[in-house]
Amino acid sequence: MAPHAPKDEGPQPPPPISPGGTYSIQTVSVGCKLYIRRPGPDGQDEERLAEILSIRDKPVNAYAARLRGEVKQEEPQRPEERLEFFVHWDQFNKRLDEWVSGTRLVLSRDLEWPRPKATPAPKKVVGKKTPAKNQRQQSLLKRAATANALAVGKASKAEPGTPGPSTPASARASASPAPSIGKKRKTLHEDEDEEEEDLDADAEGEMDVDAEGEVLDLDGAEPPQPPPPLSAFSKEQEIEKLRTSGSMTQSISEIARVKNLNRLQIGKHEVDAWYFSPYPQEYAHLPVLYICEFCLSYFGSQFMLSRHRKRCNLLHPPGNEIYRHEDISFFELDGKRQLSYCRNLSLLSKCFLDHKTLYYDVTPFLYYVMCQRDSSGCHMVGYFSKEKESADNYNVACILTLPQHQRHGYGKLLIEFSYELSKREGKLGSPEKPLSDLGLLGYRAYWAETIIDLLMNTTEDVSIDDIAQKTSITHADVMNTCTTLQLFKHYKGQHVISIPEAVQERYKKAKEKRKRRIHPECLIWKPPVFSRDQLRFGW
Repeated sequence: MAPHAPKDEGPQPPPPISPGGTYSIQTVSVGCKLYIRRPGPDGQDEERLAEILSIRDKPVNAYAARLRGEVKQEEPQRPEERLEFFVHWDQFNKRLDEWVSGTRLVLSRDLEWPRPKATPAPKKVVGKKTPAKNQRQQSLLKRAATANALAVGKASKAEPGTPGPSTPASARASASPAPSIGKKRKTLHEDEDEEEEDLDADAEGEMDVDAEGEVLDLDGAEPPQPPPPLSAFSKEQEIEKLRTSGSMTQSISEIARVKNLNRLQIGKHEVDAWYFSPYPQEYAHLPVLYICEFCLSYFGSQFMLSRHRKRCNLLHPPGNEIYRHEDISFFELDGKRQLSYCRNLSLLSKCFLDHKTLYYDVTPFLYYVMCQRDSSGCHMVGYFSKEKESADNYNVACILTLPQHQRHGYGKLLIEFSYELSKREGKLGSPEKPLSDLGLLGYRAYWAETIIDLLMNTTEDVSIDDIAQKTSITHADVMNTCTTLQLFKHYKGQHVISIPEAVQERYKKAKEKRKRRIHPECLIWKPPVFSRDQLRFGW
């Protein structure tokens, strides 16, 4: 949730700093950096540098007040007790952002103010200068005229170039003529102040269904810098970058949204929410949000959940069980048929994924939920979704292992199951980009382990195409993985695949550690076939 990096416009002046004791809590504003007390790894409080992202009065929630039996206090509170600050800890992952009380601020240490905004250079206007109001109206008229021209152009070229129903919106936007790009980016910067004013409404749980309006058009941007060579970017540096920078995101407003949930109780587990999720506003800022682990309905109190459990007769996800081995089962759900469950699942997953913006329209997707069975029912461990008809041959749209089940090998099991479905379909598959930080590490580990396992257990020569066909991993993912592992060697005038000893030792340790695998003979499934009417969504 760090602010956007400004463009390089020469050396910037240092931020102003106020010594400790010369400022009060009322003068602390959004963008300031100061030290705040937080629990340390040894159980004692430590002072850490953090950036203030939002400030509010302590919310008074009806459910929380009823549970604590509080009575309205008529005595005025001190500012330290009345104010709460949403902070991003310096050098920490974004998922650790949290609301802290004003009593935890260390006012005796230095306060770093935000850098003053650099004055923009005056724009050179060629020709007659038009008033600002007329220029604004002309900009809106140009946008409308450009959209109308694009619509007419698409209608006239419907046969050769009309995108299919599953073509992404970003792909359609990139086909726009060049003159409209500058106008679109100019209008985006003009509307930036208006977007900042609406951030508080998004933080309270307002739903933004129209996500296409937030997609940036990057065709007119400057060419990106070439990536650094692999030899100069080690795995430790990559993990550190992912640890501190958080997940990737496609939407500016998604970065600025403030986390609205504190903790979630799912069955016998109670976990912290990581990111913003658009639950209804009356459930925001509760101490604990109670979720039924079978139907994923959400409630504001334990009493409401217990009353629901007496009526809810679900003991597993409402779909077809297509895989069962030992205590692991997979259920297939159609987003069009199981609308409520899939929407609840998307809301829950949004608490732990910050790079996904789609949580309302679930009809174009199939959901595969992995559960762990016991005597009381099938408890969800994780899931992944995939498009019913993907124009880019993605075999995964969104993948998640719940935090209470992470670091137990379930992530690789989900990834392996998605590729097992691709093998049954006879297609090559790849996850939808961008991936989250943990998803990127999981996929790279799976690709490396699968490719090394194939090379170690084969005696004949294999090519990149052979590896792709046997594993259902796309050629691009195979090439990137082999390049990262430095498997390509130049021998007698041609490139060959050679496995270094360090990679072999790492593979043997990973194979001994991994216990859970997917058994293809336990999968009872045929690739679903959808008609044109079934793939027509939103009509």
